[in-house]
Amino acid sequence: MALIKSPTLEEEMRKNPELKESDIQALREWCAKQPHLPKISDFELALFLHSNYYRLEPTKNTIDVFYTIRSHVPELFSNRDPLGSKAMRQALNVGCFLPLKKTTEEGYKIVLAKLVDFDPSHYVYNDCTKYFCMVLDMWLYTEGTAKGHVLLIDIEGVTLGHAGRLSPMGLKKFLYYLQDGLPVRLKGMHFMNTSPVMDVILGMMKPFMKKELMDMLHMHSTTESLTKYIPLEALPNEQGGKAGPLAELNAAQVKILEDHRAWFLDEEVSARVNESLRPGKAKNATDLFGVEGSFKKLEID
Repeated sequence: MALIKSPTLEEEMRKNPELKESDIQALREWCAKQPHLPKISDFELALFLHSNYYRLEPTKNTIDVFYTIRSHVPELFSNRDPLGSKAMRQALNVGCFLPLKKTTEEGYKIVLAKLVDFDPSHYVYNDCTKYFCMVLDMWLYTEGTAKGHVLLIDIEGVTLGHAGRLSPMGLKKFLYYLQDGLPVRLKGMHFMNTSPVMDVILGMMKPFMKKELMDMLHMHSTTESLTKYIPLEALPNEQGGKAGPLAELNAAQVKILEDHRAWFLDEEVSARVNESLRPGKAKNATDLFGVEGSFKKLEID
């Protein structure tokens, strides 16, 4: 997929001495026998392989999940024109998703997620999660592999009104993508400025979280506990850091998405599976996630 400047395979091999051309070739040959998959670049194969610590079989599973979810979860992976619908523009004004410049002490990259508009009636879970996935795509496709990635979610301004707008099925879909499809080495999931509403949100998330994700979950009600994992200076000024004003960082991130509008439009066509060509039985959303109605809607008094 052109339209974006990604690192080359050679650059990734220089960065990761364990990345072998023979493994990339093995994946090329495997992909050629999977007619349902789209065309996958060598750079993408390197991303998938690195995220699975160079184990071939888990890499194949991640590749299939990555493209299958994009095809069967349209609420997160369709209509991703950053200059498009009113719903998309509203999501860009409600949430803020920032890959931070500074890494952790271990060299892990950090992405910050937070609300900038605290009105629950403006918050739409699927649209804001779609926006988050777009930022993750840009980050991965432009920067390539990393030692690890850390998610930092700021709970400031999140209320029971927001929690009531979450859906268990929506959380299940995103957490499945995060754990089984996203080609990163996830090293931590940190929630800062936590409040009692976090118990409600976690109660909805936990059924869909593997032990590995549970083990890297950290709650921080103070910045003091957060600084054991994340350098404070990495954060925007408003959160006590030195990265710059939040509004400026946010505007720059939105501009990156807008500048890559053509890539998002192309990706929606070129990076999907063709179920009619899948070896064996074709998959659908029900196979992946069960029946939507089997979840009770969260009720908040």
